[in-house]
Amino acid sequence: MTKKVLIVDDEENIVTALEFLLQRSGYETRVARNGDEALSEVASFAPDLVLLDVMMPRRSGYEVCQRVRAHPEWQRIKIVMLSAKGRDVEVSKGVSLGADLYVTKPFSNAELVAKIDALLGGGRAGGQ
Repeated sequence: MTKKVLIVDDEENIVTALEFLLQRSGYETRVARNGDEALSEVASFAPDLVLLDVMMPRRSGYEVCQRVRAHPEWQRIKIVMLSAKGRDVEVSKGVSLGADLYVTKPFSNAELVAKIDALLGGGRAGGQ
């Protein structure tokens, strides 16, 4: 079964690149452009992993992360936070709210996909 990744970011160039790379790696993807859309997509799409930008319109990535972690049915979802804010305090906040990984921008797309593969075991059941 194909693993599902929700990409949550309001920067179009990042969304386009990640969507292409993840689909090429065998993942099914959807996109949300703000925190409210993210929560709605988590409910309807049931992703295995959420790539979550910290600074977004409507709700921050921190708030989205906290809400996902508070929902009993969403505990299995992996969360990778993405942010230009790489200070220790931001990283600690993301991890303490329940992020599985915190990646600072700019990042290598290939390295990010490798980290996602490691968290999910590849895009298809049993890895690739």
